[in-house]
Amino acid sequence: MKKVSRPQITSEDLPDPTLSFFHKPHTITLLVITILSLLYVALFSNDSDENLNTKWGLLAGSMVFIVIGVILFRDGPFIRPHPAIWRAVLATNVLYEMGLVYLLYQSKSSARGIMKFFDNSLGVPLPEKSYAENCGFTYTNVRDGIDIFVLAHSLGWFGKALILRDNTLCWIISILFELCEYSLEHQLPNFAECWWDHWLLDVLICNWLGIYVGNRWCEYFKVKSFKWNRIRQIPTIKGKIKRAGAQFTPSSWTSFDWAPTQRLENYFGFIILIILFTLAELNVFYLKYLLWVPPEHFLVILRLSLVFLFGLPAVCEYYDFYSNPNVKKVGAHMWLTMATVLTELLIIFKFGAGEFPAPFPNIVIIGWSIAFSIVVLFAVWQFFIKPRFFAQKQVKVE
Repeated sequence: MKKVSRPQITSEDLPDPTLSFFHKPHTITLLVITILSLLYVALFSNDSDENLNTKWGLLAGSMVFIVIGVILFRDGPFIRPHPAIWRAVLATNVLYEMGLVYLLYQSKSSARGIMKFFDNSLGVPLPEKSYAENCGFTYTNVRDGIDIFVLAHSLGWFGKALILRDNTLCWIISILFELCEYSLEHQLPNFAECWWDHWLLDVLICNWLGIYVGNRWCEYFKVKSFKWNRIRQIPTIKGKIKRAGAQFTPSSWTSFDWAPTQRLENYFGFIILIILFTLAELNVFYLKYLLWVPPEHFLVILRLSLVFLFGLPAVCEYYDFYSNPNVKKVGAHMWLTMATVLTELLIIFKFGAGEFPAPFPNIVIIGWSIAFSIVVLFAVWQFFIKPRFFAQKQVKVE
């Protein structure tokens, strides 16, 4: 297995004299700006609208916390476009996790009421919608099944391909999620889809397109020659602009070689990653159902966007821990992302009590029991029986 270490700053990444402002800490500057902003609020804010004041207060408190995180948190695995950006992402993840913990201690009705704090139109039951009503494989039905979520599927899998950097892993999770939809359609009506919606529109068109384009991006960065010239050394204005834009691309690229069959630890680490990724996908559907948030609402889009940002450095740190024996613990991004996904799951368990009275169909129970048995039996064969069998066979030959 390829060993990997955290990206190191090379001589090409040293501060460019023409951009020295962006490479200095500016902690005092941030402190002055923060205090002046709070001073303005203290002296000139309008206190007549308590609801608006509460919203602005929470927003300001969140922004101050992110500033504190940018100053005090350690750098993550990425240095582009600037390490401070990823420290801000980590601080945002902390805020999101704290919000989830607060939500966990509320009642279901209170949690739904909290959603009205973000949008007064929320807090009302959602209409049940099934996509399995007209399942004839006709042009009209297929055309009617195409909506904005088709684009969302492709964009989502483009992002997942950038995070996972492995074509096989993407396809495993893609197919696994469709099987989860089959298994859970008795709980969530919008999981009920026609067969061609599952396997043609979702998997073979939308997911394939996103995975394909994402993998092509990964291949581009894999073969790209990473040689960074400082802007001051570039003679033309066009070249300077191009170099400035390249600041928002990776400074280097590490391909992920998951190799799940190499070691028992790899195998279970691979399975854990698949489970966490699938849970992160399923959680959003259950949360919007239980909290009465429409799928096209900005809160759902915001959550998906944040999880994408959280996942980029998190999976990189996970792979570092997964593949490098010298790394003894997961990084802060990965630890916090795992905590976030599991806290969302706890909220679903709590608020889902009594919401899904229908029992799991026998075919679902039997199917997942067989799948679990295959996963366990393959591990027993691959890592215990097979090595001994070939070892004994080799001894006999000698």
